[in-house]
Amino acid sequence: MDFEKVKEIIVETLSCDADKVTPEARLAEDLEADSLAAVELSMALEEEFGVTIADEDLPNMKTVGDLIKYLEDHAE
Repeated sequence: MDFEKVKEIIVETLSCDADKVTPEARLAEDLEADSLAAVELSMALEEEFGVTIADEDLPNMKTVGDLIKYLEDHAE
């Protein structure tokens, strides 16, 4: 999974500082993603990578690394 591509989508969707986007960065606390932003982010990632992110799985993804692992685990 291309971290730089995921990072680009996160920065674009959340309008956050690219320097803050690291695998350890927490979506809510560090990147200030509220629940609406998280849904927008999941839709952008689904569109880019062709992976469906289940609604019930979204709250379990706390960090950028969690998102990347999920995308890797569910990539076709």
